[in-house]
Amino acid sequence: MEAGQKTPSADVLARLAAELGVPVAALLTEDPIEEPPAPHTAASGVVHALMRQAPAGGVDPAAHAQLRERVEQAWHTWQASKDRFTEAARILPGLITDVEHAVRSHRHSSDPAARREALRVAADLYGLLRSYCRRTGRLDLALMVADRAMRAAEDADDPVRIAAAAWNLGHVLLSHSDAGAVEEAKEVALLAVERLRRAPDSPESDAVQGALELVAVVSDARRRNWWQARQRLEQRAAPLATRAGESNVQWTVFGPTNVALHAMSIEMLAGEATEGLHLADQVNTSRLPSRERQFTFGLEVARCHDLRREDAAVLVHLLSLEDLAPEDFARSLLVRDIVLGLQKRVRPVFRSQVTGLAERLQLV
Repeated sequence: MEAGQKTPSADVLARLAAELGVPVAALLTEDPIEEPPAPHTAASGVVHALMRQAPAGGVDPAAHAQLRERVEQAWHTWQASKDRFTEAARILPGLITDVEHAVRSHRHSSDPAARREALRVAADLYGLLRSYCRRTGRLDLALMVADRAMRAAEDADDPVRIAAAAWNLGHVLLSHSDAGAVEEAKEVALLAVERLRRAPDSPESDAVQGALELVAVVSDARRRNWWQARQRLEQRAAPLATRAGESNVQWTVFGPTNVALHAMSIEMLAGEATEGLHLADQVNTSRLPSRERQFTFGLEVARCHDLRREDAAVLVHLLSLEDLAPEDFARSLLVRDIVLGLQKRVRPVFRSQVTGLAERLQLV
């Protein structure tokens, strides 16, 4: 190939790029690879609410049942709404203030049940905030709220929520480009699995344990340990998914479908685009409660087509994703990277649609 005697196929190029940890475009040009611009960041109201102190003394906290309902509704909005970032910016500041005030008010309460419920509500809210902060590029805040979730879950002595807090922390570590942080994500997840195994068996613990195993799977794949990732997915995560069934325990969306999504994701990361598309054909995401997981799956399918230089298929999937989750679409670095690549090579018949995408993403 280097001597110019053989032209590699798109699949071979994709596997080479995956092994080297570089974009495919880096193998095709000597020019510097243009970095896509950073996506939008967290709303200022959410940041300020996280940094503010509790309300002045004398203000009674909201009832636990009311706070629980508000947190669960916020989670539902975050997972299901097309405009979830806009909705979160509206909902979260007041919810953060009220939940943290409830926790502080019950810190020295003589009612241990009330204190425990306040802490459990707080742990669930901090899990949502971890996802929000991570998706808005504020990994510093994501780490902070992941730590708050862990402290709240431990103070509540809730084994399933403690494990879910470790799952949240693992996802923050997976968001880093540093290989050390990605490896630490696996360590955090597997330590939490061992701890959870000492708790009573239940469908909830099976689901959260499975979600933790998927963190370890992603960590292996991100560090290009493909065989280890595939083996863990098949031997550890898949049996737990069978036992737990399709679920959304602690908002992890763990179940057989999510395991199948990760199987496809491994092949995409490994540059095995053909195998990734074969696995994708066997997945139905329509019943998943999380629009984000549906979006991520569709984006990885688009990436597999991108690796194979199937530009028409890439464009179809991108347009579908823009309709499915427009705010996620606008914030995704991978979307921007794919669109930038399309701009450089797309055939004239598709150029107007690609240019339209680039303009809506403010890439031109």
